[in-house]
Amino acid sequence: MLRVLVIDESRSRAAEICSGLALAGYQVAAILADSANLSGEVEKLQPDVILIDTESPSRDTLENLAVLNQAMPRPVVIFTQEDGQDSIRDALKAGVSAYIVDGLDPKRIKPIVDVARARFEDTLALRRELAEISRKLSDRKLVDKAKGILMKARGLDEEAAYHAMRKLAMERGQNMARVARDVIDMARVLL
Repeated sequence: MLRVLVIDESRSRAAEICSGLALAGYQVAAILADSANLSGEVEKLQPDVILIDTESPSRDTLENLAVLNQAMPRPVVIFTQEDGQDSIRDALKAGVSAYIVDGLDPKRIKPIVDVARARFEDTLALRRELAEISRKLSDRKLVDKAKGILMKARGLDEEAAYHAMRKLAMERGQNMARVARDVIDMARVLL
């Protein structure tokens, strides 16, 4: 069962949200009046989704969400009356998966949460892909730098330098990036 952390300064609105979540088949992990200790509460409660109902998301709330998004990302849904482009942009930058303007209809909770979760998963997949591409690019730069060192130090051409590093990687059972780091570190000591 999906666990939802509800943040709402109004107890009566929070009760409406909780009934809508129950109708959707979700479990309420907790109800908070504000996002002051959001990271601590999320770490303790381990909710699957965070749902915030507010007139306008405060700067503190968005900052807390941004910190949470780096350390313990979760799908976040904000229901609000604030429809300014800057507010929407700031919320999305903070990691909000769904920003719903013009209030909350308990019947709409399930599809909104489902869309927010799907968008969140897509965003996580893109983050992983970006991290992998960045790592590969960084590894490629290391290999190129190490090849340059070998070419200069041993008078090898590019292909021979690459093959020497590849042979060393295979002998050691290491990847090319690790071998390239070792070559660069040794060059710093020796040259």
